[in-house]
Amino acid sequence: MEQPYLHDLSVVLAAPQQCWSGRDGQIVESAVQGVYCADVRIADSVVLSALGVANEAIGIIEPGGGRARFDTVWRTPDLGADPAIVCRRERRLTADGLRERIVIHSAAHDDRTFPLLLKVRPDSTPMAAIRSSVSGDDRPAATAQDDGSYTWSFGHNGEACFLAPGAIVSRGDHDLHAQWDVIVPAHGETSVEWRLVASDPSFPFVHSPCAVLKTAGAEPLDLLVQTASRDLAALRMTSLGDADQVFYGAGAPWFLTMFGRDSLLSARLSQSWAPEVALGTLKVLAARQGTTTDVTTAEQPGKIPHEVRGEPLPLYGPGRHAGTEGIVLPPVYYGTIDATCLWIILLGDLVDGGLAGDELAGLVPHLRSALSWLRDHADADGDGFLEYADTGKGLSNQGWKDSGDSIRWADGSLATSPIALCEAQGYAYEAALVGARLLERQGETAEAAGWRTWAAALADRFRAQFWVRDELGPYPAIALDATKRPVTGVASNMGHLLGTGILSRDESRVVVDRLMHPTLRSGFGIRTLSTDNKGYWPLGYHVGAIWTHDNGVILSGMLRDGFVVEARLLAAELLRAATAYDYRLPELYAGYGADETPTPLPFPAACHPQAWAAASAAVIERALRP
Repeated sequence: MEQPYLHDLSVVLAAPQQCWSGRDGQIVESAVQGVYCADVRIADSVVLSALGVANEAIGIIEPGGGRARFDTVWRTPDLGADPAIVCRRERRLTADGLRERIVIHSAAHDDRTFPLLLKVRPDSTPMAAIRSSVSGDDRPAATAQDDGSYTWSFGHNGEACFLAPGAIVSRGDHDLHAQWDVIVPAHGETSVEWRLVASDPSFPFVHSPCAVLKTAGAEPLDLLVQTASRDLAALRMTSLGDADQVFYGAGAPWFLTMFGRDSLLSARLSQSWAPEVALGTLKVLAARQGTTTDVTTAEQPGKIPHEVRGEPLPLYGPGRHAGTEGIVLPPVYYGTIDATCLWIILLGDLVDGGLAGDELAGLVPHLRSALSWLRDHADADGDGFLEYADTGKGLSNQGWKDSGDSIRWADGSLATSPIALCEAQGYAYEAALVGARLLERQGETAEAAGWRTWAAALADRFRAQFWVRDELGPYPAIALDATKRPVTGVASNMGHLLGTGILSRDESRVVVDRLMHPTLRSGFGIRTLSTDNKGYWPLGYHVGAIWTHDNGVILSGMLRDGFVVEARLLAAELLRAATAYDYRLPELYAGYGADETPTPLPFPAACHPQAWAAASAAVIERALRP
């Protein structure tokens, strides 16, 4: 089973709706192309043609978010060598589905008539199957309606409706045919439109339209910010029936729902752009905070969930969930070691930014529950560190590097579970101090003092057990393994310790210097794993590739700890990488160095847009425009 590649495809997005096509605008039968609603592909082929003409693509405008434009030339023998007929497909995705305006421009000296044919093939394939190239033979049957439209069912409760005003619509063996006899006037233009409306009331989230951040200028940084702000707007979702619970869906196409870690980090990185999303993210996750202990879902009292979907998610193995064949995640799954601490930290950020007292009061009970989880459940074996165990019922790794092969020793071998990640300890330290500060505001001085003592003891334990040394000097190990040995792989994880406070100033200096060493720093950003690790591979998902948000978190920590020079260097490298992707930084890209390739090479299955990648643009902007 192979994960489909995405790097050469176009996407329009209004989460949880998405549409993937070729660069010419055609949606053809393939592993991943199609129109989607709520984790189900509802059409796997949308092909436009004009009888009697050759159709050749000449360009695409893809500004990000829910719009794209595809220009093609129609060539007819009698109009000479120069392109005389241009067809423009203006595609837009909104909360209720896909719509497209087809505009035909003509330079001919006489009127032209074209039989224009659009073929749409209904589908109902779950995203989990598409991600692993597992296709089904069953196709939904489209039913004609009195208004000339056709409808079909998808998923559990979804319904799609195809409308083509002015066209003769008929049903073929497997697809729907819409035909217009289009008359294009001499030196003029004409247009037709069609729509594919879809919704699934069983999916817990809907799109949350918003205004896009207004920016001006045409410099690379301006273009990055413009694209990122449009993409974040397209990724905005909210709970069904509660517009206040707004958040960023993690990323298209695979993760277009709420993820605890992803949504929290996305909101935190871009908080200066959209503080209302940070507050909404806290609320939507608090509404689903754990209340009981359940091994199947990994729920624990006070724990913030990992992901929420409309139905169970079979894990077939490739990509982010490698090594999990045969496992089915429940619709609400709590397998994350860090989301609860990140929730507390984001709440602290909002309070520092002036969160209204009534809003804070509504979240204080959830804060107390989250702190209780940190004290009572995060340290399963009582050794003083946060750890997770591979139970065989969910993800084997439960930090942000959640593929099965991500935690490695320096010789490339895999660490054994239970695992205590270094960054999870940094998050816990910061969360404890944030909790202490917020409890003090509530008059709970004794409890606040207890959490400061707890944090200081964690920092001492971390200093004693996580720091190791190689030929380049000291550095924090990526994790402790099942025997409490420090796992010696040199990885980007140490960069997430910056800004948390768990490191001294001198220790932060050591971490920054190691991150900026050529074995980690590629010239296009910091790799996930050092090149001198025997498990390193530049196209390895978590073992060599460069992740945009990983660099965004590191960049934010550098700025918080005062390493401005290094932060500006790293931000400039990320901006350099962005120019290779039309200013849309993807989820991740290959770890090849700038000495190996003039532009970064893609990771072919990377999501784009990805919320925490787009949100990293806010930190890049802050570093380059202090």
